Amino acid sequence: MIILGLTGSIGMGKTTAAKAFRSFGVPVHDADASIHKLLAVGGGAVRAVLAEFPAVEKNGGIDRQALGAIVFSDDLKLKQLEKILHPLVRKQKDAFLAQAARRGEKLVVLDIPLLLETGGDKQCDGVVVVSAPASIQKMRVLGRPGMTEARFLSILNHQMADREKRQMADFVVQTGLGRLHSLREIANIVRVAKSWRPSHWPPIHKNRQSR
Repeated sequence: MIILGLTGSIGMGKTTAAKAFRSFGVPVHDADASIHKLLAVGGGAVRAVLAEFPAVEKNGGIDRQALGAIVFSDDLKLKQLEKILHPLVRKQKDAFLAQAARRGEKLVVLDIPLLLETGGDKQCDGVVVVSAPASIQKMRVLGRPGMTEARFLSILNHQMADREKRQMADFVVQTGLGRLHSLREIANIVRVAKSWRPSHWPPIHKNRQSR
């Protein structure tokens, strides 16, 4: 089973790229969606998060905007949150991979915003980075509800620069050139990745030399 890591800085079009992979029949694990479920009412992280950040409770769940405002302005608090969430997210990711392997999937995608920052690429056979011009990125992000320029800059400061991500990628998808262009690029990635020699679960990192 080939494992592709999908990543990109905020506002670069990663969600749209993930949908495109799914449209080509490729199973995708969405790390952000996992976190949303963990922080929702009844979620597995709610109790632990509220123990550290009691002010972010909202209707029995977590107010993610309030939580983000706290952690993205304080590195120590961000690390406290990551210590709670990361093991739970990894558990869900591993379950996704194990289930996909049992089904005999040839190719799967791990959609992880901080894939490169956290070393998650070591579990992948290849890395796909979505990218767009900074002006388009800023326009997309500032159009989101509750987003401010200060918060946008704070988030960027906690992410690897787009230039560095592109340098580490096996594939770069330019999302600022229109949806059809992105779809064609992703269709080509699916075709190429499926031609690689299958790895094993758990995979050995960097099978690229054997292709």
